[in-house]
Formats: sequence, C-alpha cells, structure tokens
Amino acid sequence: MGEFFKVVTIEEALQLMALSLPGRDSETIALSNGLGRELAEAVYSPEPIPSFTRSTVDGYAVRAEDTFGCSESLPAFLSYQGEIPMGKTPGLIIEPGQCCWIPTGGMMPAGTDAAVMVEYTERLGDDTVLVYKAVGPGDHLMHSGEDAAQGSMLLPQGQCLRPQDLGLLASAGIEEVNVKCSYRVGIISTGNEIVALGTDPQPGQVRDVNSISLAAAVQSANAIAKTYPIVPDDRDMLSKAVSAACEENDWVLMSGGSSIGVKDMTLEVLMSFPQAQLLFHGVAAKPGKPTMAVKIGSKLVVGLPGHPVSALTMFGVVCKPFLDAKSPQQLTARAGANIASQAGRDDYVAVYLEKRECDWIAQPLLGKSGLMSILAQAYGYIHIDHQQQGIYRGETVLVTRFD
Repeated sequence: MGEFFKVVTIEEALQLMALSLPGRDSETIALSNGLGRELAEAVYSPEPIPSFTRSTVDGYAVRAEDTFGCSESLPAFLSYQGEIPMGKTPGLIIEPGQCCWIPTGGMMPAGTDAAVMVEYTERLGDDTVLVYKAVGPGDHLMHSGEDAAQGSMLLPQGQCLRPQDLGLLASAGIEEVNVKCSYRVGIISTGNEIVALGTDPQPGQVRDVNSISLAAAVQSANAIAKTYPIVPDDRDMLSKAVSAACEENDWVLMSGGSSIGVKDMTLEVLMSFPQAQLLFHGVAAKPGKPTMAVKIGSKLVVGLPGHPVSALTMFGVVCKPFLDAKSPQQLTARAGANIASQAGRDDYVAVYLEKRECDWIAQPLLGKSGLMSILAQAYGYIHIDHQQQGIYRGETVLVTRFD
C-alpha cells in the first residue's frame, strides 16, 4: 500500500458515514434512566398539563369582575371564605363578592377566574379582604392543558433527552420511554510498539493510551465501549480480532495501522472480509489524515491514527456526531494568536481558554500530534474550514468542547 487512494473532505466523510450507519433496535427503559438517550418514537401527552387550573401566585382567588374599578384609594371589599389547602381539591364555591386564600400552585375553586397577588391586598379582621388592584379574567392563572393539551406531542422522535425533558415527561405521568439502543463500540489498538497499561515499556515501546481515551470518549457519547487486547502487526491476528469485534459490536474503532508503511496492513485486512466496502481512505484534515472507514456487512469499522491527539480529535469529528444525539457543546471566543492553515485541508487546532474582561480568548496549543499533554490542557478545538487560509488574532471563532 503506497498511497492514500480514496481521500475525501470532512464533509464528504460525514456524508459517507451517514449513509452507512449500522441499524439500531429500540428498548423501553425507566424514565429515571433516560438522560442522554435518543427517543425511538415521539411522545404524546396522555393527559392535559397541568391537569387542573392553578394559581401562579400567593394571594386570593377571586371573581375578576368583583375587582373592576378598585384602586389604592378605593379598594374592593371581599368576604373572606377560608383557605385552599395545597394538594387538595377545593370544597369551596366562591360566590359574587367573596374570595379565599390560595397558595402558588393551588387548585382554583369553583366560581373564581383570577388570582390577586397578596402584595395588593390587606386583611381587615377575620372576615374581610381589601383588594387594591384590579385583575382581569385569567390573570395569574395557569389553565388546565396550557402547558400541553391531552394528545399533543411532548417530544419528537430523535430527541436526546435532557433534564428538562425528563421533567416534562414526569409531569405527564410518563414512567417509561422507548429509546434507541446505544451503539456497541469495540476498540482495538494495534502495533508492535504498543504495550498494555501496567506493563513497563521497553525502549521503542509506548503504553496503550488510545484504548483508555477512546473508551472514555465512546462512553461520554452515550455508547457502550468494549476494549480488546492489543494486536501486533500480524495479518492473521488482526483479522481474527476484527472478526471478533464485528461479531460483538455495531462499530469497531481501530487506532494505529492506518498510515502508509510496510507494516500498516489494516486496510488490506479489512478489505479481505466478504461484503467489505471502502468508504474512504484518508481525509483532507490535520490532524487525522490517515483516518479511514470500511463497512463490513452491517458493521462500521473506522481506522483512526495512532497518535492519541489525532485519534481523539478524529473520533470527535467523524464518529461522535453519529454516536451521540446531543448537539456539540460550543462557545464563541476570540483567537488569541494568528493561526496558519493550508487551503484545501480542514484543520482542527486544540485551544485553551482565557477570560479577558467580557471575552473568552482561545489560545492555540501548537505541538506534535502525539503529545497527550496538549490534549490534557485543551478545552476544545477550533475548526478551520478547507476554504480558509488561517485565522487572524482577534477574529471570532467557534470552540467545540472536548468531552
């Protein structure tokens, strides 16, 4: 293998990946376990939310017409009928000229159509309430079904469940949700120079960083990670490892063995499988040019660079968008320095953030792709599009956070 023979842009790589995703079943889980999961179907409200009309203030439940024309100099005098207990159905029926105390969230009693804030009232003895500000029908109320009508869609299919989404479903009495099964992702590190964590590396050897960091990245994307033993540069052993990983997972991530070289046989091994289809071999990006993807049957195998920074960066760019339904966490900052870039290539530059007055400053962390210390210092990365020729200091940039 002497060259990259199917190099694509990042945009093209994402399009090819999107058309080749493994299928997923769905499963029903408890609502309490739903954070970060993707809905397999839309969720509809089985009941109106709220289920009863309630007050949004502490004050008095009244008939609005009884307050018309009142003011601080000419208050309305209403007959006090008692208190509405929180969490109970009112037993009172309010007649003209009457009122009752109601707490925030309390159920409005029959005969009332508004609530007066306690700040605009005054108790006069045990039986009378003075109202100093008029209210209109519906003031300070949340009506039954105002949040969501019965049968209305609460959340669409494909929604990644957030804390507020879980709260909404709980308010409708929904205890279980049907979600897409999490992708299962196998992780294989390859290379004669790689040794397992806990082993003292000999001269020329390095510890396996990618199995640990990629597994964590997979888990942060709400997928299920499974790491496999390190595979040396041996064709038969690599083929057996890939076969086992494809059997047990939806995706397989391989790091190392994707650059041009005598012992870089990864692509040859992958293409030897029946139904193997090359999606791309090489991306016009830095870091991460050696990244490749092959579809084997229904499984997707992605070859990532061996350098840890490149591997994690490319995972975030080409894999995570399909594993994780959440939108990427991004913020706007200003470039802290001029950053050079080569036209025709997408560049991903690791940055750390500094706070200066009201602005975030994104300072580039420039160094070799194998330096994990760079990634440990980084908040995230800046994407420089292949049509750009760099970024000037002070220019507004979008920083995507590393998880």
